Amino acid sequence: MTIDDDRPQMPPPAHVVGQDLSRLSVAELRARIGLLHEEIARIEETLRLKDDVRSAADSLFKF
Repeated sequence: MTIDDDRPQMPPPAHVVGQDLSRLSVAELRARIGLLHEEIARIEETLRLKDDVRSAADSLFKF
């Protein structure tokens, strides 16, 4: 028994870039597309927020 045996197991990721998709059904593929669209939207929102902070900082320190 190792120390890791007592740790809760993490569920596998919903999608791994580059993984074999041939065994997935059409419904599973569509579900993954939905997850990826949601993730893209989340990343774009985070990027927009960071751009807003950067723009505010740039305007504050502009001479």
